[in-house]
Amino acid sequence: MHKKMFLPVILMLCLIVISACGNNASKNNEAASPASPSANASSSEPSAAPTDSGSDNGTVTYQSELGPVEVPANPKRIVALTNAPNVLALDGTLVGIDEWAAKSSLFKDKVKDIPVVSDDNMEKIVELDPDLIIADASSKNIDKLKEIAPTVAYTWGKLDYLTQQIEIGKLLNKQQEAQAWADDFTKRAEEAGKEVKAKIGENATVSVFETDSKEFYVFGNAWARGTEVLYQAMKLNMPEKVKADALGPGYYTMSPEVLSDYAGDYIVLSRSSKGDNSFMQSETWKKIPAVKNNHVIEIETDDYTYSDPITLEHLLTLFKEALLK
Repeated sequence: MHKKMFLPVILMLCLIVISACGNNASKNNEAASPASPSANASSSEPSAAPTDSGSDNGTVTYQSELGPVEVPANPKRIVALTNAPNVLALDGTLVGIDEWAAKSSLFKDKVKDIPVVSDDNMEKIVELDPDLIIADASSKNIDKLKEIAPTVAYTWGKLDYLTQQIEIGKLLNKQQEAQAWADDFTKRAEEAGKEVKAKIGENATVSVFETDSKEFYVFGNAWARGTEVLYQAMKLNMPEKVKADALGPGYYTMSPEVLSDYAGDYIVLSRSSKGDNSFMQSETWKKIPAVKNNHVIEIETDDYTYSDPITLEHLLTLFKEALLK
């Protein structure tokens, strides 16, 4: 603030002190530590409420799982250390993404020019000048991130795939769009499930396997790789052995010798086309009934580690077409 030289020195000093106090108070409010997380995320609906702000953009208070966070009403520079695809699905403006989002071919055209960042490199995040950061609640650097920009954290898997997208919608001031997609997807996926069951049988089962060339995994109903689409949205059946061992923890590690014990009438196989897939030539694999019947749907692991709308829409189309053949 400019002042004329003939103002008394004492008046100028007072103005400087008042200004400094006001700035410090503003910074303290923005960097306030969040409250403790709620014991049950589903019982505490996060929401966003308008607050007074001197900025042209305005701010809202978002009720995150770690407590209230004052965020931009319409963020323009988002660093997403998690949930980047959820932001993309709502046309959010990303300036930094995590490595997993960068690996998926489903988003490559949307993210090709966006830097890959992590919470281990604070300097790079600072350089991106974000006005909002989305992070994993388990990050050890949450407090440091909050010093850079308003930070909202989520625990992976704590919210179901529909609720997660709706929460991102609330955060980006696009709740109506997110809710509309959730309602529409639920309806279309359920209809697709009924059509598929009419084709393959009401009691037919589906397993979701993954291998990294060293170990094999079978997944429950909420571990990406299409599990949410198959079991929750399309309401297809899971083999009893999978229910017993994988449904609770989310996944179960198996040896190749017991693959057939967990195999359904149909198998979704998540694997890397670049990895060692010699197991597919083994007698153990070939003797599985679903393999014999050509009931195996292969997906690329790097493409399907998220459960966002873009990925889910792609998988719904893929599964429906493959299972109806």
